[in-house]
Amino acid sequence: MEQRHLGRTGLRVSRLGLGTMTWGRDTDEHEAAEQLKEFLDAGGTLVDTADVYADGGAEYLLSRLIEDLVPRSELVIATKAGSVPDPDRRFDASRGHLLAALDASLQRLGTDYVDLWQVHAYDPSTPTEETLHALDLAVSSGRTRYVGVSNFCGWQLAKAATWQRAVPGRTPLAATQMEYSLLQRNIEREVLPAALDLGVGLLASSPLGRGVLTGKYRHGVPQDSRAASPYLSGFVQPYLDDRGRRIVDAVATAADGLASSPLKVALAWARDRPGVAAALVGARTATQLRAALSVEALTLPEEIRSALDDISAPVHRYPDQDWSEL
Repeated sequence: MEQRHLGRTGLRVSRLGLGTMTWGRDTDEHEAAEQLKEFLDAGGTLVDTADVYADGGAEYLLSRLIEDLVPRSELVIATKAGSVPDPDRRFDASRGHLLAALDASLQRLGTDYVDLWQVHAYDPSTPTEETLHALDLAVSSGRTRYVGVSNFCGWQLAKAATWQRAVPGRTPLAATQMEYSLLQRNIEREVLPAALDLGVGLLASSPLGRGVLTGKYRHGVPQDSRAASPYLSGFVQPYLDDRGRRIVDAVATAADGLASSPLKVALAWARDRPGVAAALVGARTATQLRAALSVEALTLPEEIRSALDDISAPVHRYPDQDWSEL
């Protein structure tokens, strides 16, 4: 599998990453082991997790598998901190909470460092400079090699990345993790331009539109799908609308023309967008993951890419439009 630099850093990651959001909850140890084997056999290196996935269960499960399947040094482990199970405060990016969460993640993962540590979301209750100081401390103490953010909007990302580059000795942001697919292109308004300008690599989560772009929902909701899950039905539902159906139909048409599958077409589109360092794929089964990993051989022809761009284009008006059109 092709390896790419993560932003303007020396860290190289596989251009497809393995997501573990369902590990330890919907995906048991046996199935997770099969997925990790498939991923490693395909040349994958980047595994993405978080301290809140299955309340830490995903990190713990990953640590058990690493012991048996792969040397720690051959994986790029990315995890996140900052989300909290508190209805009054969903995010806590204070220095104390973040560093304590990182220590807990390292203990669950059974390692003394992670390759990439990310702030899971912006916390308006904590000064940004305090959050970023926690990232500096994590790097200087050796607990992580690189740092990034997740779910930051454009101005939040630009502020954080600029702050880190303003003074020598601070750790530059290596990555921002955001949802990005043919069904969700809103990051092209501000987040992606900021990331490109500031040398921050994009980790594209949900590149298959939360599973909708595979075409599995074109004729209803399969009983074993995410949309039928009590945990994830609300996650999928927003894309089962008229606009989503038009885009899925276009993807299916493109797949027919290429003798490929909607899954591969949608994933190749997201993987090869400017600024994307890796597309993160989460699968329910090893068979599903194997189908996603087979996209490595596919590059979309320009005319198909352009057609998909057109039908999925987000509406960007003032102040993004060309001023000559005003």
